[in-house]
Order: sequence, then C-alpha cells, then structure tokens
Amino acid sequence: MNFRAVAFALVALFSSTAAHADGFLKVEGTQIVDGSGKPVILRGMGLGGWMLQEGYMLKLGEVGQQHKIRAKLVELVGEERTATFYRAWLDNHTTRADIDQMAKWGFNSVRLPIHFDQLTLPADKEPNAGEDTWHEEGFQRIDRLLEWSKANRIWLILDLHAAPGGQGNDLAISDRDPARPSLWQSEENQRKTVALWSKLAARYKDEPWIGAYDLINEPNWSFATPGKGNGCDETGNKAIWELQRRITKAIRAVDRKHVVIVEGNCWGNNYKGLPPAWDANMALSFHKYWNRNDAASIAEIRALRTSYDRPIWLGESGENSNGWYRDAIALVEGDGIGWNFWPLKKIGFNQPLEIVAGDGWMKIVAWMTGKGPKPGADEAFAAMMQLAANTRFDRNIPKPDVIDAMFRQPHDASYRPFVARTLGAKPLEIAAADYDFGPPGVAYHDSVDANYHVATGGERTPWNNGTTWRNDGVDIAREADGTPYVSDFVTGEFMRYSANVAKAGRWSVSARVRSAKGGRIGIDEHGVAVPAGTAWQVVRLADVDLPAGPGAATLRALDCGDCEVAGLIFTPR
Repeated sequence: MNFRAVAFALVALFSSTAAHADGFLKVEGTQIVDGSGKPVILRGMGLGGWMLQEGYMLKLGEVGQQHKIRAKLVELVGEERTATFYRAWLDNHTTRADIDQMAKWGFNSVRLPIHFDQLTLPADKEPNAGEDTWHEEGFQRIDRLLEWSKANRIWLILDLHAAPGGQGNDLAISDRDPARPSLWQSEENQRKTVALWSKLAARYKDEPWIGAYDLINEPNWSFATPGKGNGCDETGNKAIWELQRRITKAIRAVDRKHVVIVEGNCWGNNYKGLPPAWDANMALSFHKYWNRNDAASIAEIRALRTSYDRPIWLGESGENSNGWYRDAIALVEGDGIGWNFWPLKKIGFNQPLEIVAGDGWMKIVAWMTGKGPKPGADEAFAAMMQLAANTRFDRNIPKPDVIDAMFRQPHDASYRPFVARTLGAKPLEIAAADYDFGPPGVAYHDSVDANYHVATGGERTPWNNGTTWRNDGVDIAREADGTPYVSDFVTGEFMRYSANVAKAGRWSVSARVRSAKGGRIGIDEHGVAVPAGTAWQVVRLADVDLPAGPGAATLRALDCGDCEVAGLIFTPR
C-alpha cells in the first residue's frame, strides 16, 4: 500500500476545513481574530528538527542536544563535512512543498522553532562583548518560509525555541550546555534575547502573515535550585515574567501590530505570579502532553483565560497516538482554543510525515549510543548526506491516518475505508494493517491505544508496539521484506475493514494468521480455532451475506495471547 497515494487522496476531503482570511491576527478579549474581526481557530504544526535538532527525532535517545550530536559527527567525518551535512539538512528539511501540502491538508498556521544560533552568535563568541553579530542567511531562511506561508495563506508563528544560553533544565529542547550560563544566569544572554526579538520585529513588522511572536518556548527552570528542577513548583516566576515584559517592550518599540505569546514556567504551564497583562495584544500559551483529554486537564488554563481576559493557545502538543490526537483536538476546539502539534516530520511513525533514516544512519546511531562499531568516515558521510536528502518532502512518507485523526475524526467519529476497495467477482485480499480509519472503539479496539504516563505517573506506554506503519493502538510489525502485518492481536481486540460491495451476494472470509500458542479468532462471536504454529496459515472464518453498497467486516480476537494476522481474504461463493 502506497501511503503517499492514500495521503494525497485525502487532500480534497480536508482542505475545505481550513479558514483563511486577510489581515493581521489580533487579540479581542479572550479570542484571537483575523483582520475582519472573525474568530480564528489556529490549526498548525511545528517545524521541529529543522533549525533545531533534538536527539529523539534522530533515534539518538540520550545524545539529546544538537551541539552534542554535531560534536559526534565532527568526530566521525571532520568539521568541513559536518558543515556540509548541516547545510544540506537546512536546505532540504523544509521547503515550499511542505508548506503547500500543509495547506492542502487543512492547516492554517505553522510554528517555526528558531535556534538563536541561526540568527546571531553566542554571547561568549562575539568578537566585541555586548554587541551582536547577525547571520543574514538565517533571516533569509525565515523570509523564504514566510513567502511560502503567504502564498498558501498560512500564518507563520515565530517561536524562540532555543534562547541564548538555554531556558531550562530539559536540555535538548533548547540545545543547552549546562557547563555554560543559562538564559536565567546571564544578563548578557538576556540582553541578546531582547535584541534578537527587536531585530525580528523590525524585519517583520509590516507582514500580516506573521501570525504571532512566541517569545520563549517552554521555560523550565527552578530558581531556588539552579541546574535542577523544571520550575513546576515555582510560585513567583518573577524572572520569567520580567524577561518577557522586556521583550514585549522592545518589540513594541518597532512593531505595534503583532500578537505576542507568553509562556509560563514548567514547560509553558506554570503561570503562578503572573502580573497584570502588560500588553493589549497578548495571548497565553500552554503545552499538553501525555495527560488525559478531559475537562480537568485544561481547567486551570481555561480559568486563567477568563480571569486574565486574554486568549489561550495550545502552542505545542503531540508525540502520542491518533486516538489521543483526536480527543485532544476535539477537547480544545470545542472550547474555541487553537492548537499546534509537534512535529511535522521526524524519523518515526506518529506525525504527518516520516523521514526514512536509512541503514547507514542507523549504523551511526548504533555507534553514538554505544551499541555498534564506529563507521568509517566516507561511509558515515555518505549516510549523513543520504539522511539530509531523505528529509525532503518528496522522500518523506505521508501518514494519512494522522491527518484523518487531526481533521476529520474530532468532528466525525465514523469509520472510513483505509483505501477505496470493491468486493466483486474475484477474490480480494485486504492487508490486515489496512483496517479502517477511525477512532478507538469504532475502527478498531486495542488494549492500549495512547500514552497517558503524565496522568498515571507510570512509564511511557507504547500504543503500537511495532512503532511502524500506522499510529493507532493496533500493534503492527514488519516481515523481513518490510511488509506490515498485525502483531500482538489479543483477546478482546478487533479491527474493522470496509469495502464497497458491487453486487449483493455471499463471500467466504478467510484469514492468514499464525499463533505460536494457538487461539481463536472470528468475524462473529463464535469464531474458529487458530492451530498452534510459527508459519502463516489460511484459516476459513465464515461465510457472510452482504447487500450491495458500503459494507464492513470486523475481525475479532476471541481467545488469543499471541495471534498475528497478515490479511483477510474475501472469496465470492
């Protein structure tokens, strides 16, 4: 099954959901409105990994910060080749094609996570202390992104994701080096941060398709214990509010038009000590990961919206299952709150676009993480450049299931065929992994369908144990040749398969299955035995009568501890 074909076939369905209007976004009471005064629900993705790499996006785990990744690459191939790789990465990762497709899917905004080093030197590397060297190339990259956004009538939100010195003890998100003063420990880092925002505001003050300035991403700093803690227990957060006020003042000296977005401590969620609103065109951001999608999960930020009389925006969320995405978006949109998920692409299966790592890059990963030998320089450089090329949109794997979960399912809980298929006069085999689009309990049921570890206090929970192909709770693995199949199909779970029935009739339904221990599956509550064995075998399940038109069959695990399914076979009788 070609995911790219499926994804693009959905364009017509989803593109009508985006609302675009001319004019600067602005704050009116607790709403963000467009130039005509119409309330806007922002629906967006963050371009994580482009200007700022995080180790997990590259399968590098604890090798988290970009500067550590870069240093290891220099160790492999030298400084010159590493610089060549990073230039290719920046050139390929995000292009006009990405933004064009975002608009077609239905997104009306995009959040750009900026690493300050793309735009200016670190404070301790400035040739003249207290002065700022500006990198015009970095600003021009933003200019081009803005051109692509304007062409697609998508608002571009600028996000300072890695501030000078780094803004927290979650090191990878801001590429922080704990051996150097953080943003909060250095007045010079704070001065440079203010100067950077002043420079950005002066450059983009007249651009209506710049949606907002997101001042500091996810501050996470415990002031009582510098270098430890993420600020969740802080009660005053005075330094965080003072710096964002300074930034706002500098922006307003050159730009009176754009919305400024403030973030609290504790990854954007601790608003204790927030002083009275210091700007009329100001919104508050919150971030939401791995908790429940119920009213209680947003009750505190909703109450702040009312008491503070400013809009709230879900500025970052994601890294979960389709079912979680669907529920989170339904929750916030139902309360008039816009959202921005994370990220658009990475090496992985649970975002709109997947970057193919390549075997060579995975050898580098094995070496960096202490699990394999050091590759040779030429081999490593070839793998690095292959990865950089694979970040391009035309080499990414689109994930139509993720897009369906974000745009259709929050408003339509029905199931839809994964691909258009027709039952007719010839046998039809449906791959087991190609079950219907739809939310948990409708298109499928799995014993684990999301990660709620923040709410439960437990370990991170994988929902698709194979972490491949699709992002639902259904567990999917791959054969040696890469063919996906359903694994870990256990008692109580089901998957639904839809097709158009060309003519009323009877079909014999069989399944290609295996189970080392044996089990029982069926398309009804009776089912048939699956003999124990490690080889795939075809098991006849039942005969079914189907009327002409849309039809569906549901495969159930009735008594399985380790059943696996490769496909369903419909044979006309």
